[in-house]
Amino acid sequence: MNYNKKTVKDIDVKGKKVLLRCDFNVPQDKATGAITDDKRIRAALPTIQYLLDQGAAVIACSHLGKPKNGPEAKFSLAPVAKRLSELLEGKEVIMAADVVGEDAKAKAAALQPGQILLLENTRFEKGETKNDPELAKAMASMAEVYVSDAFGAVHRAHASTAGAAAHLPAVSGFLIEKELDIMGKALADPKRPLVAILGGSKVSSKIGVINHLLDIADVIIIGGGMAYTFAKAQGGSVGTSLLESDWLDYCNEMIAKAKEKGVKLLLPADTLCAKEFSADAEPVLHDTMSIPDGMMGMDIGPKTVEEYSAAVKDAGTVIWNGPMGVFEFPKFAEGTRAIATALAGTDAITIIGGGDSAAAVAQMGFADKMTHISTGGGASLEFLEGKELPGVACLLDK
Repeated sequence: MNYNKKTVKDIDVKGKKVLLRCDFNVPQDKATGAITDDKRIRAALPTIQYLLDQGAAVIACSHLGKPKNGPEAKFSLAPVAKRLSELLEGKEVIMAADVVGEDAKAKAAALQPGQILLLENTRFEKGETKNDPELAKAMASMAEVYVSDAFGAVHRAHASTAGAAAHLPAVSGFLIEKELDIMGKALADPKRPLVAILGGSKVSSKIGVINHLLDIADVIIIGGGMAYTFAKAQGGSVGTSLLESDWLDYCNEMIAKAKEKGVKLLLPADTLCAKEFSADAEPVLHDTMSIPDGMMGMDIGPKTVEEYSAAVKDAGTVIWNGPMGVFEFPKFAEGTRAIATALAGTDAITIIGGGDSAAAVAQMGFADKMTHISTGGGASLEFLEGKELPGVACLLDK
């Protein structure tokens, strides 16, 4: 896949209407609807500000949540418009009452250079997630240029992420440019050694990633719940730990493939276990290959922490996706914290692949010590699998 895409700086947007796909899928307070974290809105500001400064009329759009039956007040982007206006230092963000209805069309037609309009939640349209050609055409008809800056949604071929781009000159915003530049380079031409740290609960959700990384990484580190399937595959006993017994053969194939390719595959030597899955459970240390019956693995142990931290220290590039243990429980967050600390202290290029690892790094206060924290969990995972991302493929090549 070509990651070298045209950006907003490669085209003239002066006096033009720009359909800008953002990722405003922000977390909200269930009771009040108040936005609890505006990180995604802030992330879009450089592109929005640039387009406005260049004299474009910006028609922004995004999805929010998963509305099932058309428009629902609790999924409205109105709170986003209000917050965006505050972040743009009081500039009015005109809010459309629909996506491609009478109100949106009238407001888009009247929009002047330097003004910004926010369309209502794209998922209020049934055709959005089906990439309905009529909806895509209707969205594109309001503008003269398409800009994508929603990295969190580029792995989906929806009307607003890929469909509309077929009808207009399509380029990336600064957020996607940065993602493609840093992650694309880390995979295509990494500063070596390239160390990939994979955690999370399931082997099955990381198959594509492990497979792809075995072709390009120097070291692959396995942590989290999926480590127990690897341990079991090698004849270990894992007690009541998370186990995907359908994937045992696959784990052994991966171990063999790593050997054959000369990739160092590191698995946890020791594990912090507990009798039950709870924050109050007492941590007990066991060898990963011999976890007793009635005990479950909850985090990597000190010996493993030492080995994994040493591998990170010598790295040129580190890509991390997925926590090492149940980091929501303080007693079982040490493995994840140790990895975050090791990444914060290395001279390597450090890339955090969205999702839980990004949350852990932010929660532990290490966000500013990382080279790059991806804004898209699902998208960065598919990126690491080497899959084509429809919302990137549709943009013009440089």
